[in-house]
Amino acid sequence: MAMTLRLTADETEALRRRAQMESRSMQEVARQAVREYVENHSRAELLDQILDDELPRYAEALERLGQ
Repeated sequence: MAMTLRLTADETEALRRRAQMESRSMQEVARQAVREYVENHSRAELLDQILDDELPRYAEALERLGQ
């Protein structure tokens, strides 16, 4: 699916410089950044969910360890 991404002049210039440094297209660099963002945030959300589900089971033990 195609989409239009509107960047500020500064963002466009930063993206252009990064793409030139890596000998890649601006599109390739932007798509990689989106993939990394989604992956990193998905991991954080999964960890938060696991902690929310599992910490209550060990709350008493954790409380005793903290004393």
